[in-house]
Amino acid sequence: MRYDLVIFDNDGVLVDSEPLANRILAAYLTELGFPTSYEDSLRDYMGSAVHRVHDLVHERTGRRLPEEFNRTLLERTVAGFEEDLEPVEGIVDVLRALREQGLPYCVASSSGHARIRAGHRAAGIGEWFDDACIFSAEDVGRGKPAPDLFLHAAREMGVMPERCIVIEDSPLGVEAAVAAGMDVLGFTAMTPADRLSAAGGVFGAMKELRQLLDAARQA
Repeated sequence: MRYDLVIFDNDGVLVDSEPLANRILAAYLTELGFPTSYEDSLRDYMGSAVHRVHDLVHERTGRRLPEEFNRTLLERTVAGFEEDLEPVEGIVDVLRALREQGLPYCVASSSGHARIRAGHRAAGIGEWFDDACIFSAEDVGRGKPAPDLFLHAAREMGVMPERCIVIEDSPLGVEAAVAAGMDVLGFTAMTPADRLSAAGGVFGAMKELRQLLDAARQA
């Protein structure tokens, strides 16, 4: 099937931020008295909006995170990005190929706009995305696994959901894409393939994604 829009998740798909961001999140939660390992953070929060952190902490402990939690987490994460963030290997080649083919693409991320832009600047990929093609869970109120964000991105880009393909690396993101009625490919760099089994296919390197998109374009 030929697609009219490629929708990229951001963290872990465009920028290699998941290890760094989840270490920062786990350390901050532990500091606040909610012991959380790096593995816990990946399992529970990877691919989700920050409201999920608040919801799960309250559900499990009956306690609320402090009012400054979101601001402090963002500040620490952005500082970490500025020190040590790289684009996902091979993603620039994918973006260049899409631009050359004239196939529209956009970002639909559970992260806030400020964090998305900070990551793009730090990783040196800001030139590939203008504001009109960056969508955040902040825009819709409910993050993944709800389909709202992907549906919003497709609507704003003027494409029907069934003509979109989503590139995701988290089970929550795959679930959201499927719920939106979109095809989805799962990136297994950080997540075992069996946890992305709801995706229509999986790949482990961006050169494989280029091949999959080329094959879809020619079908």
